[in-house]
Amino acid sequence: MATVRYENASCLYSGADTLAVDSLDLDIADGEFIVLVGPSGSGKSTALRMLAGLEEIDTGSIRIDGRDMVGVPSKDRDIAMVFQNYALYPSKTVGENMGFALKMMKVPLAERKRRVAEAAELLGLTPYLDRKPAKLSGGQRQRVAMGRAIVREPRVFCMDEPLSNLDAKLRVQTRTQIAALQRRLGTTTVYVTHDQVEAMTMGDRVAVLRDGRLQQFSTPAELYDHPANAFVAGFIGSPSMTLCTVPVVADGVDLAGTTVPLPRDRMTRIAEAGLTTVTIGVRPEHLQLRGDTPAFAVTVELVEDLGSESYVYARIPGAPVTGLDGDEVTFVARSPQRAPARPGESITLHIADPAAIHLFHPATGNRVEG
Repeated sequence: MATVRYENASCLYSGADTLAVDSLDLDIADGEFIVLVGPSGSGKSTALRMLAGLEEIDTGSIRIDGRDMVGVPSKDRDIAMVFQNYALYPSKTVGENMGFALKMMKVPLAERKRRVAEAAELLGLTPYLDRKPAKLSGGQRQRVAMGRAIVREPRVFCMDEPLSNLDAKLRVQTRTQIAALQRRLGTTTVYVTHDQVEAMTMGDRVAVLRDGRLQQFSTPAELYDHPANAFVAGFIGSPSMTLCTVPVVADGVDLAGTTVPLPRDRMTRIAEAGLTTVTIGVRPEHLQLRGDTPAFAVTVELVEDLGSESYVYARIPGAPVTGLDGDEVTFVARSPQRAPARPGESITLHIADPAAIHLFHPATGNRVEG
């Protein structure tokens, strides 16, 4: 186990005009499970490969247990990598795949067998030790790749989108197993994914990246409840938060002709920022189809019936409300009822708790209130 620290770490690919990772600062505690999440091209995999020694650190540093890793070969960092494509040897059995790295390290045969047997028992792979990878399912192959990392007993696990090749049901099952396994082993883990649900359910803390820069590094609950900017607000949560830019009025904001009142402290912060318009964010659970709170008329476009609940997607007719990108905004409301509305139907949406509205600067996207 080990502590890991990124200190203004940057990486620039040859021929590129912009940094793939730009001045990344992260402080990872011993035994923590950290997830790097972001859209394609955000720099999350590059940041992981910098830690593993597979990409150069152009400026800044990465430290493991206080030791600067700049210039240290990958093999000398005591890190085990789990890749997206498993990277198993097709001609070797499960046991041989799991123990191959130990063989290259000249670990005695008896010790290799002990470690492989223990990891196989931990991962439920004991019955498959003599099989070749071609005779395994995708989930089993991923567990073999995990086992190959575990037997090395490294200080840090690096996992680069290890579940991307699995079907939806198996992804849910395997991510639960990985999170539980990491907590049993207590090994510091840095995990990369583009799936924000995966990030929120697995990580002790989550680092959200965009265009190579860190947007926010916090617990899943903090990211959901107090996003640092509009990008994090829209990225974290499924379905995502509805974001729209609206005029500021005397007692709150004007949403399609409806005044939505805001607490006085938030109105004070808006005034201090000198804003006449503000970007508001509302999560689906704070929009209801019935109630006596501020409401606005919408036309239903789509209803997702998930069995236990439904999500209603709707737009304001007439004068459309726009978001940060200038496109018309679709509002998403969660309902405990099955099929509470029909596409094309005109309904009203109620903001259940105006105090739960998030406020962001319309130009910078930064959070306005605390």
